[in-house]
Amino acid sequence: MQLYELSLTEVADKIRTGEVSPVEVTQSALDRLDEVEPAITAFVTVTGDQALTRAAEAEREIAAGRYRGALHGIPLGVKDLYDTAGILTTSSSAQRAANVPTADSASVAKLYDAGMILVGKTQTHEFAYGATTPTAGNPWDVTRTPGGSSGGSGAAVGAGVVHVALGSDTGGSIRIPAGVCGVVGLKPTFGRASRAGVASLSWSLDHVGPLTRNVSDAGLVLGAMSGYDRRDPASVDMPVPDFLAGITDGVAGTRIGIPSNFYTHNVQPEVTEVAHRAAEALERLGAILVEVEVPLAEYVLPVEWAILTAEASAYHMDSTRQSPELFTDEVRTLVEAGEAILATDYINAVRLRTRIQEAWRDMYSTIDVLLAPTVPGVASLRSDPFFHWDDGTVEGSTSAYSRMSAPANVTGLPALQVPAEFSAGGLPIGVQIIGKPFCEADILRVGYALEQSSDVVGRIAPVVTASSAVR
Repeated sequence: MQLYELSLTEVADKIRTGEVSPVEVTQSALDRLDEVEPAITAFVTVTGDQALTRAAEAEREIAAGRYRGALHGIPLGVKDLYDTAGILTTSSSAQRAANVPTADSASVAKLYDAGMILVGKTQTHEFAYGATTPTAGNPWDVTRTPGGSSGGSGAAVGAGVVHVALGSDTGGSIRIPAGVCGVVGLKPTFGRASRAGVASLSWSLDHVGPLTRNVSDAGLVLGAMSGYDRRDPASVDMPVPDFLAGITDGVAGTRIGIPSNFYTHNVQPEVTEVAHRAAEALERLGAILVEVEVPLAEYVLPVEWAILTAEASAYHMDSTRQSPELFTDEVRTLVEAGEAILATDYINAVRLRTRIQEAWRDMYSTIDVLLAPTVPGVASLRSDPFFHWDDGTVEGSTSAYSRMSAPANVTGLPALQVPAEFSAGGLPIGVQIIGKPFCEADILRVGYALEQSSDVVGRIAPVVTASSAVR
């Protein structure tokens, strides 16, 4: 078995004991990247030479007794929205084709401090403005989307190149690619992890977090990323707990909310069935299933899009005036359309968001977490990104994919995507667990119990070519 095939914990143990070196681990990741990258094109920039140099430094540190912990010497992929000092950071846009930051983003700096080794920057939908990543392929079937906007990160983890990749989540952009690529994706509570040094899509909806191969790894990485940062106005000054403490305690007595609305309309039957079986698995482990009605459900998406489009247009205002031709047609249209949002509409959306947050707080008085599908369908074809529903409606993938993930952005609640099963066609299907504010440990505990009851978490995609792809 190759080193890239092992779990992060297994690799970390081998590094800690000296059985393998960070150089060997990094080289294994780079070899896997070379093997699969022509098919999935998950990376914008590969930093192979720098990675091997850092790996050699990590090897010397560990040999000298300066072991930093389980992330020391572990390869890392970073979404190309995150600033990386001296390394091209383009946001997958011609607007920033030559952008080389002089400082690292807060999250990257913290993971460097933990000893992680950057192997490359991963593809994103331009400026994260979309729920697909047109420049990357799904590792389970390269003719299909890896989701977005953190599609490159999802593909890189799903293909086994790295154990960890960073993403950002404004309307689901960590959980969507995690869901369709068959990996774990964790969006923490709004304010838990600093967004300083990360290009913004919508400042009051943006979150940063990890995509990993299993639930424990997500908690481990979030612990390293979290903490107060005065450079991020939304950052919350509160202690960072050990997210892995109690992760194996089980779910006996945990109240699992099962939504009777919103997450039930226009969903592929296989996805609905997988969510039901996930709930039943948790019930067999002692959880208590509680049917709940999602409050103010009809307002969630209007609020999400009114806030997102207005804030995105404000962020890109100078570029829209000075170099609009450097946007793709799709994103330029969205940015220009956002300027039509009236100030009164934006303010009303912000006020209504507060009402939604209060209503969800009331809902959580009867449950501990909410369990729902992550996305309404398996990965769509890159050539035909539309969903045709039984009620006769046709929905684009960006709308469909973000529809079920947006509530956790509007409310700011922590959400965890966990792989659950594979479709009859061999494509990943996952579920998301949404928790109370700053209760990431709870959703990790439930997610861990769910992954232990299945055999799909941690699988590495074979990365099929277009000619042999799943149909």
